[in-house]
Amino acid sequence: MDIQSLSIRPFIGSVDFTTSRNFYRDLGFQEVELSPEMSLFKTGNTGFYLQDAFVKDWIDNTMVFLEVEDVQSFWDKLIALNLPEKYKNVRLVPIRNDHWGRECFVHDPSGILWHFGQFYKPKA
Repeated sequence: MDIQSLSIRPFIGSVDFTTSRNFYRDLGFQEVELSPEMSLFKTGNTGFYLQDAFVKDWIDNTMVFLEVEDVQSFWDKLIALNLPEKYKNVRLVPIRNDHWGRECFVHDPSGILWHFGQFYKPKA
């Protein structure tokens, strides 16, 4: 089957919906309020749904990978936001190099682990 996809939007939960909404706006996502319990957060053509729903096992096992064009530039901007000082439980993990590319990590206020990565370009 040939899937003609246009986007993929995972659903993620939150311990405190208001805090998570503020965090993602500060991180640079644009919020579209869909209901009192759910918002779409977008950047470019990608996005995710944030829900006012806390299921510990779900939150504790959620990871999201977002490919960025330049992980070093992203990291520099991320550091300047001072998110760990503004939000309890937010942690940043510096860039790591791997065989496939580079990535840094962000733990959101609920503990969801975000991977922000850049793939190495294939050598011609």
